[in-house]
Amino acid sequence: MSSRNKRSWAAGWLPSALVVMCLVCAAPVRAQTPDPAAQAIREELARLRQEFEALRLQNAALEARLAALETGTPAAAQPAAPAQPVPAAAPTEVAVPAGAGGAGGPGGSLPVYGGASPSSKIFNPDMAVIGNVIGAAGTNEVQPSAPIKLDEAEVSFQAVVDPYARADFFLGFSPEGVSLEEGYLTLTALPAGLLMKVGEMYPQFGKINTQHTHMLSWVDRPLVAANFFGEESQFHDAGVSVSKLLLNPWFFLEATGEVFSGNSAVFESHEPDQLSYVGRVRGYQDLTESTNLDVGTSIAYGHNDVGTSHTTTLVGVDATFRYRPLRRAIYRRFLARTELMWSRRGQEEGDAEAFGFYANGDYQLARRWFTSVRFDYAERPGAPSLADKGVSAVVTYWPSEFSQIRGQYRRTRYAEQVTANEVLFQFQFSIGAHGAHVF
Repeated sequence: MSSRNKRSWAAGWLPSALVVMCLVCAAPVRAQTPDPAAQAIREELARLRQEFEALRLQNAALEARLAALETGTPAAAQPAAPAQPVPAAAPTEVAVPAGAGGAGGPGGSLPVYGGASPSSKIFNPDMAVIGNVIGAAGTNEVQPSAPIKLDEAEVSFQAVVDPYARADFFLGFSPEGVSLEEGYLTLTALPAGLLMKVGEMYPQFGKINTQHTHMLSWVDRPLVAANFFGEESQFHDAGVSVSKLLLNPWFFLEATGEVFSGNSAVFESHEPDQLSYVGRVRGYQDLTESTNLDVGTSIAYGHNDVGTSHTTTLVGVDATFRYRPLRRAIYRRFLARTELMWSRRGQEEGDAEAFGFYANGDYQLARRWFTSVRFDYAERPGAPSLADKGVSAVVTYWPSEFSQIRGQYRRTRYAEQVTANEVLFQFQFSIGAHGAHVF
């Protein structure tokens, strides 16, 4: 190779060699120089790990203290969580209300509201208290009322027992004492679609007998209920109720048969086998999208308090018409209802037959305002020649779903030819979860 060619080859090779050497030398330099963005991410992840670990340890400590409150174990007996330093920049302190559960600060007990764990709900039924304060002004020489009193406080306990049954208990507290209004078990998974209730309950006779006080549209109860069902205007007994629903494309039909021990305000058994019986058939039909009609007939039979061989038979027919337009459901509605009852009561001088009824109309004026008018007529089963008559006008205001204020003017013409003019008022409130009643 000539000296000229050697110089040309060297001139072409030397630049390439220099480029390769620069790249080889620069690679370690780049590998050793940290990326600022990647370094910041790694530092942030490390800080978040520390904060998470600190929160986890504090949560474990709180759970241990709650477990101590549930089981009654002293907090000192619970295993302490290991100490873990927390970075100053991490806002992980958990505030404990001062004075909560005793001493304030971290050394005190945490307050527990409701169930401390989801499983505690299993052992606590839905509970509610409904108070009913009523009063009266005016004259009534036959049945005078107190100017004001807590007429009743209903306490309810309701819960699902298992997938096949539920239980409902209703206690009534009044100045006269405590009474069990209803307490029954409902079996919901029987063959053939049957529904069974066992316990103390209101018989399915008509509408008014099954309604609790807070469900009424009036302060009082109709005269026919007072004359036919006794002093409390209702009767309940211990027994068994079996009902069957029949559905088809045109209407809803329910048939109910009940057997009771025969000891209530209407019936009284003198022998263990002298039971009382109640049967009811109810039909329901939607007329339009806003209106429906509910019609039922009932019959009850059992021995009465006159003697071993004397019985009482009750027959009732009830009808309810409801109008509630879907577009204005919270502002307008109308309900018309009537119940007619016949009684045949065996007595020493022979059977006594009595008749009674009430007719009622409810109308919603505005979202929270309701009005009602009721007409009463009732003969007395023990003396059918005596009949009581009455008329009532009611205005109700609902401040909320849990309270109501009601005023009622009542004029009653008793069989003794005595007229009573009264103004009744009612304050009603509800606390707790109260289950729905029969529609």
